[in-house]
Amino acid sequence: QVTLVESGGGLVQAGDSLRLSCTASGRDFDGYAMGWFRQAPGKVRDFVAAISLSGDKIIYKDSVKARFTISRDNSRNTVYLQMNNLKPEDTAIYFCAASWQFTTQDSQKYDYWGQGTQVTVSS
Repeated sequence: QVTLVESGGGLVQAGDSLRLSCTASGRDFDGYAMGWFRQAPGKVRDFVAAISLSGDKIIYKDSVKARFTISRDNSRNTVYLQMNNLKPEDTAIYFCAASWQFTTQDSQKYDYWGQGTQVTVSS
């Protein structure tokens, strides 16, 4: 069992930066690939980024690739999402998720989910 807790969301202006954190409790954090997803009001949950167990494989949604960076610190059981040059369309609840073995944008491959953290970007 893995429990995920996100933090770092907030209200910012367009062009600002935020760093989201997701800390896991439980066993074998370094056995899980980690992902970030987001859900905007009235929309389905959407993939943002994912990172493999060791961090050697990383994938991004095309629209965030030049602005967001995913990273992880296995010694701290934490995955991060650095978000730069935020835009109003980045407004959403951001969720982290853990997948046993799969570094993927497929949400169905993820086994555990956090409760989410709200990011609001004003224009």
